[in-house]
Parts: sequence; structure tokens; C-alpha cells
Amino acid sequence: MAKKQRQTTPVRHKMHVKTGDTVQVIAGKDKGKVGEILRAIPETSQVIVKGVNIRTKHVKPTQEGESGSINTYEAPVHSSNVMLYSNKEKVASRACYTFTEDGRKVRKLRKTGEIID
Repeated sequence: MAKKQRQTTPVRHKMHVKTGDTVQVIAGKDKGKVGEILRAIPETSQVIVKGVNIRTKHVKPTQEGESGSINTYEAPVHSSNVMLYSNKEKVASRACYTFTEDGRKVRKLRKTGEIID
């Protein structure tokens, strides 16, 4: 008797970064690079950062007479390998959550006190 496969929904991980944040890579071959997050993938806890983890893909021609091409694209990086970055102070920092005077919950950089949202 075969076991029944149970369908599960993909787990969405809580990440400390969002799309549009400026981050610095803190581990891996692109360590030290700074870029903006183009896309966040919470299902795998990964982010795509502009100009980081560049990959090349060789594409074969699909039709007769067409020439092939070499495409470059940014591959995902794990969110634990990036840290929020302050453009004013030029320093990477952890984030904490605080409330503004009007009662809004916002993210703030610990080192500089700069409010992100």
C-alpha cells in the first residue's frame, strides 16, 4: 500500500530586508559589494541584488539564421549574507524596530540611527 503524499504550502521566511533596500554583501565571492535589492524571495529566504552574483548564460539560436547570445543576469543570494547599508555614513548596520511620534512602526539602523522606512 503506497503512502499518501501530503501537500504543503511553501514556507515564507521572515527577512530583515525588503525590495528597494540598499545592502552590502558580507559573505561570499562578492563580499564588500553594495547594491539595491531588486527582488526578495521569501520562500527560499533569498534576495537578488543589483550588480552582485553575476552569472552568464549561453543561449543557443532557436531559428535558422539566428545567432546565439551570451546573457548575464543576477543570481539570488541568501538573505543572511547581506546587511543593510547607510549611504550617508557609508557603513553597514543591523536593523531594529521603533515607533515614530505618530505611532508608526519603522525600521532603524542601529549604528547610525537612520530611519529606513
